[in-house]
Amino acid sequence: MNSILLIIPALGIVGLIAMAIKSAWVTKQDAGDAKMQELAGYIATGAMAFLRAEWKVLSYFAVIAAILLGWSGGLVEDSHPIIAVSFLIGAVLSAFAGYIGMKIATKANVRTTQAARTSLALALRVSFTGGSVMGIGVAGLAILGLGGLFIVLMQYFVPEGAAVTGLQMKKAIEVLAGFSLGAESIALFARVGGGIYTKAADVGADLVGKVEAGIPEDDVRNPATIADNVGDNVGDVAGMGADLFGSYVATILATMVLGQEIDASSDKFGGMSPILLPMLIAGLGLIFSIVGTWFVRIKKETDSVQTALNIGNWSSIIMTAIASFFAVKYLLPEKLVHRGVEFTSTDVFIAIIIGLIVGTLMSIITEYYTAMGKRPVLSIIKQSGTGHATNIIGGLSVGMESTVAPIFVLAGGIIASYEFAGLYGVAIAAAGMMATTAMQLAIDAFGPIADNAGGIAEMSQLPEEVRHRTDNLDAVGNTTAATGKGFAIASAALTSLALFAAFVGISGISAIDIYKAPVLAGLFVGGMIPFIFSSLAIAAVGRAAMDMVNEVRRQFREIPGIMEYKAKPEYEKCVAISTKASIREMIAPGAIALIVPIIVGFTFGPEVLGGLLAGVTVSGVLMGMFQSNAGGAWDNAKKSFEKGVEINGQMYYKKSEPHKASVTGDTVGDPFKDTSGPSMNILIKLTSIVALIIAPHISHKDHTAAVIKEQTKAKVEIVSETVVK
Repeated sequence: MNSILLIIPALGIVGLIAMAIKSAWVTKQDAGDAKMQELAGYIATGAMAFLRAEWKVLSYFAVIAAILLGWSGGLVEDSHPIIAVSFLIGAVLSAFAGYIGMKIATKANVRTTQAARTSLALALRVSFTGGSVMGIGVAGLAILGLGGLFIVLMQYFVPEGAAVTGLQMKKAIEVLAGFSLGAESIALFARVGGGIYTKAADVGADLVGKVEAGIPEDDVRNPATIADNVGDNVGDVAGMGADLFGSYVATILATMVLGQEIDASSDKFGGMSPILLPMLIAGLGLIFSIVGTWFVRIKKETDSVQTALNIGNWSSIIMTAIASFFAVKYLLPEKLVHRGVEFTSTDVFIAIIIGLIVGTLMSIITEYYTAMGKRPVLSIIKQSGTGHATNIIGGLSVGMESTVAPIFVLAGGIIASYEFAGLYGVAIAAAGMMATTAMQLAIDAFGPIADNAGGIAEMSQLPEEVRHRTDNLDAVGNTTAATGKGFAIASAALTSLALFAAFVGISGISAIDIYKAPVLAGLFVGGMIPFIFSSLAIAAVGRAAMDMVNEVRRQFREIPGIMEYKAKPEYEKCVAISTKASIREMIAPGAIALIVPIIVGFTFGPEVLGGLLAGVTVSGVLMGMFQSNAGGAWDNAKKSFEKGVEINGQMYYKKSEPHKASVTGDTVGDPFKDTSGPSMNILIKLTSIVALIIAPHISHKDHTAAVIKEQTKAKVEIVSETVVK
């Protein structure tokens, strides 16, 4: 058992070594001429300024939250004050995961631009290697942090010979849940704050630069263009890194919580195998994701970038699936029972395969609804021909339609995995889906790097073939970003069900009865939360974008010579607007996810809180899919005009009226796909984790109330008998 326990953090260390090697390779690449390096310097400086401002605010939150967790951890026997330390470790590693991604992205962007001067193959290699640094780093940190902390907590709480299903192990994993709470809390604020930043800058740059001034998207004359490129890093890279770190940890933790309930004393690891399995699969997925990155290569200019990425992704999935079979057979005993459901080790392996299939299908479906040349995007392009309003109608329709197939896939995956291995099967299916997170995140992160590379090429006024190569990468990046969000929301649904099952077990309730009025009310309130969360996030983008639009207009009006390249715009003022707005506006949406379950749980008890969690999960999954897919489809509809599109037999290009309509649609879709949409998966999981953390408290409260009620009833009966006598 000890050797298996040590292997898990060791796999995380292997990942971090691979990350360091890849990071060093990217850094050694040519960074281009002085002008390119100057522009990249502006972007890197702006990104670090945002992170410093964000970390300052989040450090206050983390310290206060840790103090409260430490105090509350001493009030019940199922928890411990050390949960505060666990929370802080998770918060720090989540923030560091985002920093790793942003740091390498701000180095890889300009190097991708320079590589694009040579060939598409080299540009892909630099941008994807930069993305893989982030993917491998996030997964490595998660496995090292979670595996290492679990070993420490086991040594502290679980005496030798204690039953795995006993109170000591339950307490160790409950304290470990603090790690996940810290990771998801930071992830939510990072994702929302970064999303507000990037979309405020993007909308401001588009509306004034492209629509009003008629200059290209990343023109050096646009004062908001540096803020826009900074936003790609703080939102789509740093925010996404923290997001996937939290998702990865939450999925593994949920499976460990349910695994602790299984009596597997017949195994060779002291009954620990159901707890160890999700961590080991995550470690194996990391190793095979590293191997998969070797297959992402093209040779010719005409080779498909998307195909190269798909080959890398498929290879890592297939290798992880094969390795999972041997891991399951090695660890688990042949027969297991969880909450009355009997299953075999083979059933567990099938559940893992179901998770991998669900994740793959979700990515394929999302790609169909957001990729250029497919029916959904073509329908939006066609509707752009009759104006701005019909473009908006088309995008909303595509987004809503895009929820149907994924929900059927998700529902089928939940039913199938439960049939094979009960609730543990659902949880391990989510763990299987998330096993190749390193590869998924590498594919996702390469997109913002390519986007930045194209911006630097445009601002540096490099030859047309350079921008053509970066646009090729960027277009694929838009699709991979959308598929990554579909993958994340699917994992959130499965993980939340597992966390929900864990909450039910710890809180001591047997069922959620929606015939009870308070429970039904909780269900409705939970369904509302993703809507108010989205409203706050989108409204924040709107307010910040208004400030950005006014500032860009002021500079065009008051600084003579900008349009003639005779004067340099005041980029730093636009960067400051996005930074201040995002830090100010991220607080309210983040507070909802943390405070509402606490209020509901302590006021109405665990069953009503269960109703709230169900409402948040269902509504959040649908809202996340709808917004992410609509935004991705709008974006690629706009990009299609760069090569020319045919509408009713006539060709249209940039600056045409249909193109202007598509820009409006993209502007509406920006906060959908990069702010509120991708935040839904964090909202769902964070709400469930908060419920899991407070479960011992509200269970204890209910137990105390029941005892008091019984004592009071007994006293009343004694008094009644005395009076009668």
